[in-house]
Amino acid sequence: MARLKSCCYCGRVHSTNIVCPKKPIKKVFKKITEKDKFRSTKAWQIKREDIKRRDRYMCQICIRDLYNTQRKINSRNLSVHHIVPLEEDYDLREEDNNLITLCEYHHHLAEKNNIKRDELITIVEEQMKNFY
Repeated sequence: MARLKSCCYCGRVHSTNIVCPKKPIKKVFKKITEKDKFRSTKAWQIKREDIKRRDRYMCQICIRDLYNTQRKINSRNLSVHHIVPLEEDYDLREEDNNLITLCEYHHHLAEKNNIKRDELITIVEEQMKNFY
């Protein structure tokens, strides 16, 4: 037989194996990191836009038809990727030669190191020569 108890959330009597619908849900707060703070700064928003402009608002892997490119001219779902991650060297966070525009698919590959850093750096150097 199930045990009964008085509920402190609704004042009724419930079986002990029932969770009262009035019980508040505990919110789990994510610890805000230095990386999170940086990504919300105006400086980063400006730098990110500058890099996209330098890269002509196109994924730099797609335009070179590398790594299983689906669309050669890809300007969808773009983000700016840190070649050397913030966790590894925070001082490179706004260096033009450490940033590259990638689509969602290639950004994921780069994050998993399926696209080598040396190759990304070479592409960035080429972009900087053409832009400046």
